[in-house]
Amino acid sequence: MKCHECGAEFEKLITDLPFKVKQDSIVIIKKLPIYQCTNCREYLIEDETMEMVDKHLNKIDKSVELEILSFAN
Repeated sequence: MKCHECGAEFEKLITDLPFKVKQDSIVIIKKLPIYQCTNCREYLIEDETMEMVDKHLNKIDKSVELEILSFAN
């Protein structure tokens, strides 16, 4: 798969990413599978994975300032 920004190749990685779910609320999802460009570091999340992330994010207590979750696929 080619990067839409620079044309380099993507590699599949497992990483931790933050998601801002409200003005004062951030969720960090650990062990998230992504594709990251080997050149410019742009990343993609597959649709199926993002649907699971959305389910996780919809379940959290949005009054918490910071929450850390582990992604399980």
